[in-house]
Amino acid sequence: MIGSETASTNRETFRRHGRWSLRQLLDRQSSLGIILMLPGALLLMVFMAYPFFLGIWLSLTDSAIGRMGHFIGLRNFVDLLGDSIFHQTARNTLIYAMVTVPFKAMLGLGLAMVLSNRMRFSNPVRAAVMMPWIVPTALSTLGWFMIFDPVFSPVSWLLKSLGVIKQNINFLGEPNLAIASVCLVNIWRGVPFFGIIILAGLQAVPHELHEAAAIDGANAWHRFLHITIPAIRGVVLIAGLLSIIWTFADFQLIYVLTKGGPANTTHIFGTYAYQIGLSATDIGQGAAIALYMFPILSVFAVMLLIYLRRE
Repeated sequence: MIGSETASTNRETFRRHGRWSLRQLLDRQSSLGIILMLPGALLLMVFMAYPFFLGIWLSLTDSAIGRMGHFIGLRNFVDLLGDSIFHQTARNTLIYAMVTVPFKAMLGLGLAMVLSNRMRFSNPVRAAVMMPWIVPTALSTLGWFMIFDPVFSPVSWLLKSLGVIKQNINFLGEPNLAIASVCLVNIWRGVPFFGIIILAGLQAVPHELHEAAAIDGANAWHRFLHITIPAIRGVVLIAGLLSIIWTFADFQLIYVLTKGGPANTTHIFGTYAYQIGLSATDIGQGAAIALYMFPILSVFAVMLLIYLRRE
């Protein structure tokens, strides 16, 4: 009897000390996790949170370069609603994003289907396909700037040699051609991103599903429609939402090609904010232009987070 009571006491003591040790270990891990997160949190505060809240404050003032302004409330936002160039900028941004993203998704899907086939030198080919996405935007866009040159454009030279046109095409000098040209360059640059992302999704689809469907009599189109598309739908949606956010916030491509011209007809939010905020020195209104993107991008970001949580 005494032995059983002693054993019970020892077990209780072990449980108590064991729980206390586990609790101490968890507390130490939590403290260590917080310490390790501090550098990253500090970087986010310095390079993201501070500029964001500073931009909000500047948009509510009449600040200019070299002069801190006074608080004027929402006057900058109200003034922009009566600005015809801002209206054109908003339309251009919507066109730029909503036209290019579907094309990038469709062409990226086709590229992924091609790259998913087994072939020689597949890895070097995939690396080469990523070059438009890897090369810095400003550098690759300079190449397109030369292609669209109104005097020395190789496209105009080829079409004139074939007798299709009689004079050079001013790709970046005509409003409709200019917006079409920047959309074309954006599509060219974004297709590899979709292609590689969708390729990763395709490689995760079990081959047994396709083999079973083929045995059941499904042709290639039916297998693509009922097996491939449902399997990669989530990947395409995530890539599409990310691409919309990046396209809305684009700056380098438009600035290198047209700087918003001709006659302000190719401005998007980023380039127009730069022109008003830095070139025209009206920092307050430039910040207000940039912040007009925030509600739109927030909607897409929330959609992305909701989808990821559901998945």
